[in-house]
Amino acid sequence: MSAPRQLIVNADDLGLSDAVNAGIAAAHERGIVTSASLMVRQGAALAAAAYADAHPGLAVGLHIDLGQWDYVQGEWMAAYERCAADDEAAVEAECRAQLEAFRRLLGRDPTHLDSHQHVHMSEPVASVAGRLAAELGVPLRARGVRYEGGFYGQTGKGEPVPEAIAVESLIRILAALPAGRTELGCHPGSGMGEESSYGHEREEELRTLCDPRVRAAIEREGIELRSFAQLD
Repeated sequence: MSAPRQLIVNADDLGLSDAVNAGIAAAHERGIVTSASLMVRQGAALAAAAYADAHPGLAVGLHIDLGQWDYVQGEWMAAYERCAADDEAAVEAECRAQLEAFRRLLGRDPTHLDSHQHVHMSEPVASVAGRLAAELGVPLRARGVRYEGGFYGQTGKGEPVPEAIAVESLIRILAALPAGRTELGCHPGSGMGEESSYGHEREEELRTLCDPRVRAAIEREGIELRSFAQLD
């Protein structure tokens, strides 16, 4: 028999807004989302924590939020920055403050760590996040658990790629999963309006994640859905 394939479907940006919270809730209750990552400094973090408390089946990790950079008219522009991402001491202080905020909101430690716009993939955030994950004994995105980021509806420069978040595309991703554990990243939202440059794509992601054809493909492929709280 072949080795089992286990899939964690993790929704980023929990707490970013009421619309994002609603999308993640719907994708968890009606779709395949098993875990989410909380942005503790965003405006809907308290509501997100209340939802997580009422739905213990949703594993919740910390989405380290050091800032956001948008590609505007040919260059990267900072929408906001919480600290200098190249200052290791400042990064460590901010990450630890966000961890403490997470603990206050949820009354427990996160089940996993990752970061907004994947800033932990570069130094010095990589080292800081690695230390935190080791102290907590939890996974850090793309270390130990394979990360699948192909389910995303824009290029790195914000150009739309609608076919990447279609049902057919997700089914192809599922069919190609290797043995072992994989985290599939996603960004569902509901009622986004003009809130975000990725708002339309969040709505499309939600529809795909809740499509019964996707659930059927998981069952057909013999894939085991897991959350970050269910890892051995």
